[in-house]
Amino acid sequence: QVLLVESGGGLVQAGGSLRLSCAASEGTFSDRPMGWFRQAPAKERELVAAITLGGDSTYYPDSVKGRFTVSRDNAKSTLYLRMDSLKPEDTAVYFCAAAGRYYTGLAYIPSNYHYWGQGTQVTVSS
Repeated sequence: QVLLVESGGGLVQAGGSLRLSCAASEGTFSDRPMGWFRQAPAKERELVAAITLGGDSTYYPDSVKGRFTVSRDNAKSTLYLRMDSLKPEDTAVYFCAAAGRYYTGLAYIPSNYHYWGQGTQVTVSS
């Protein structure tokens, strides 16, 4: 069982920045691709960033490309999401997620992920 705990959400004005963190509870973090998802009210959960287990490759959808940066510190079992130039449409609950062990690629869809955090609210005011 992998326990994931997000932090760093909050209220920010449009154009501002936030950095989310996701701390993993146990030692398989470095064996797993990771991802950040978000879900706004009445919308489906969407992937906003994915990173390979070694951190050498990342993916972003067009909606956040150039504004969001995912990174990981395997020594600290922690995943990060730096969000710049935030827009009101970025308002959502943000979740981190851990995919299956030893998968060497990127995980793109929710069913690829085995463990989820509880989420942290990000609100961007206009």
